[in-house]
Amino acid sequence: MKTDDFNYDLPEELIAQTPLEKRDSSRLLVLNRNTGEILHSQFENIVDYLQKGDVLVINNTKVLPARLLGVKEETKAHIELLMLKETKKDTWECLMKPAKRIQVGTILTFADGRLKAKCIEKKEEGLGIFVFLYEGIFLEVLESLGEMPLPPYIHEQLKDKNRYQTVYAKEVGSAAAPTAGLHFTDELLEKVKEKGIEIVEITLHVGLGTFRPVQVDTIENHKMHSEFYSMCESVALTLNQAKKEGRRIIAVGTTSTRTLETIMNLYGEFRPCSGFTDIFIYPGYTFKAIDGLITNFHLPKSTLLMLVSSFSSREMILKAYQEAVKENYRFFSFGDSMFIR
Repeated sequence: MKTDDFNYDLPEELIAQTPLEKRDSSRLLVLNRNTGEILHSQFENIVDYLQKGDVLVINNTKVLPARLLGVKEETKAHIELLMLKETKKDTWECLMKPAKRIQVGTILTFADGRLKAKCIEKKEEGLGIFVFLYEGIFLEVLESLGEMPLPPYIHEQLKDKNRYQTVYAKEVGSAAAPTAGLHFTDELLEKVKEKGIEIVEITLHVGLGTFRPVQVDTIENHKMHSEFYSMCESVALTLNQAKKEGRRIIAVGTTSTRTLETIMNLYGEFRPCSGFTDIFIYPGYTFKAIDGLITNFHLPKSTLLMLVSSFSSREMILKAYQEAVKENYRFFSFGDSMFIR
């Protein structure tokens, strides 16, 4: 299957640059994946499309202020690091920019030396392994000098850092937000519970695997980078019980989906576990875990678009996207939402 099969035309003005004032005031396109029927609504009405007995699975990862702007200690050349995942204490895999200026042994300085990073390994695709040197508590140092790693298509300044976090974010470790969850408010989650829908939390720390562009012509040749996930025992029990009783499991976002499908592929059931997943879901994949998906509108030719296409069909998704463009929906991270049922 060709990467170009997942291309579509998007006017630049439909790329959302800022979040809406009210999280749940975004629009909602509801797609029936069996019939292709499309309904237009508002996200605050998502409860109307969920059923009593459903289990809603949310990703409770929290975004690090993982974009660091610094200089090489020797030459003062400007360098940018994007922290992707912790490999061991104070040691991180990072995306380097420009990578050609960094060699093993290079020391980078941030904020007048409050934070330093030493390159101990150079990898392919602009990646490197860095040991961070600092005084005090690492997360506090990061909070004071790191920036939110907004996607490159967002050119506006983010006024409130919390708007690139879900209201239920708690497990620190992501290099990007699980954006499908940005539409929920605490009040809306309460309405979901009041309808008799269970909400459970899993974790997937979003890294390069989720947002790295596909750079090969044939999608089967694309290699995903691994990302850390975890599920606790109570969540596994709840999900297994729902499966046994024929109740729907609704994933909030592609990250929740990839976690659930990873675990089902490994064990044939949900289990308390953690590890790293590089699962790549594209058309032809048979879903074993989820029955519905709440998601945003994704970039052309992206692995995320391929995932949602596999849950419905490529033709149906591209038709829905065409409809969303016609109706002036807002696209990508701060954009509108879609429920595939």
